[in-house]
Amino acid sequence: MPLTPISEEVAKTCLKNIQLIATDMDGTLTKNGKFTSHLFLALEKLALATAKIQVLVITGRSAGWVQAIKNYLPIVGAIAENGGLFYPIHTEAPEFLTSIPNIALHRQNLAEVFQYLKSQFTKIEPSVDNQFRLTDWTFDIQDFSLSELTKMAEICQSKGYGFTYSTVQCHIKPLEQDKATGLWQVLSKYFPNITTENIITVGDSPNDESLFEKSKFPLSVGVANVLEYANKLNHQPAYITRKKEVEGFCELAELLLIQGVGIK
Repeated sequence: MPLTPISEEVAKTCLKNIQLIATDMDGTLTKNGKFTSHLFLALEKLALATAKIQVLVITGRSAGWVQAIKNYLPIVGAIAENGGLFYPIHTEAPEFLTSIPNIALHRQNLAEVFQYLKSQFTKIEPSVDNQFRLTDWTFDIQDFSLSELTKMAEICQSKGYGFTYSTVQCHIKPLEQDKATGLWQVLSKYFPNITTENIITVGDSPNDESLFEKSKFPLSVGVANVLEYANKLNHQPAYITRKKEVEGFCELAELLLIQGVGIK
C-alpha cells in the first residue's frame, strides 16, 4: 500500500498538537553517517519554537555513544540500545528500561549466542562499539541477505533472545526489548501529560518498526530511505517525507514549524 506523503496540509490538520518528536538517529538524523549543519539548525528552531517542540532520540547505538550524544545535542534525553536504557538530560546515570539483574552474566549469555551465530555465519564480527554496550550485542550489517537475517532471527528466538537490525548493525537483544516499549516507559515517567496526539515518531529501518505500529503511535513518519525496507515491515509509517535521511527529518521539522506550532 502506498505511503502517504507528509505535506503542509497533513501537518496543518493532523500534526497541529505535536509537542514531542521521538526520533531514530542513524539514517534519520544523519547524512552518510554524519550530523549536518541542517540538523543543528532544525533542532535549534524546534527548541526555540513558541510551543517548544521537544526532541527525544531513540537509537540502536550503544550506551557509551548515547551518554555522550545526549550532552551535545539540544534534546530532552536519549534512549539507547533499541529501548534498553534511557539517559535523561540532567543526569549522567542511565536508567535501565529492561530488567537485567546480573549484567556480567547477561553479557556472557549474549556472547554465547553471538558465537553460535558466528559458527553459522562465519563472516560476522562484533561491532566496534560492542564494548560500550550493556543490554544487547551487535555486529555490523554488512551485505547479509533477507533470508540470512531471517535465519539469524530464528536462531536467536530459539535461544530465548530477540533480534533486529538497522542500516548499520544487527542486534541480539532481550526478547521484550524494542523502541516502542522503551519509549512508553519513558513517556509515562517523564512526560505524563503527553498523549499520542502530542507525539510523532520518526525512523528509517526495521529496528524502528515498533515506532510505526499504529495502535501504539498513530502519528509516525518515515524518512524517504525507509522505502528500501517497505516490503519487509509489518508496520509501516503513517507518513513519508520526500527527502532522505536528515533532509527528510528537516522537511518534517519545517512543516511542524510553518503551520503555526512554532516560530517562523
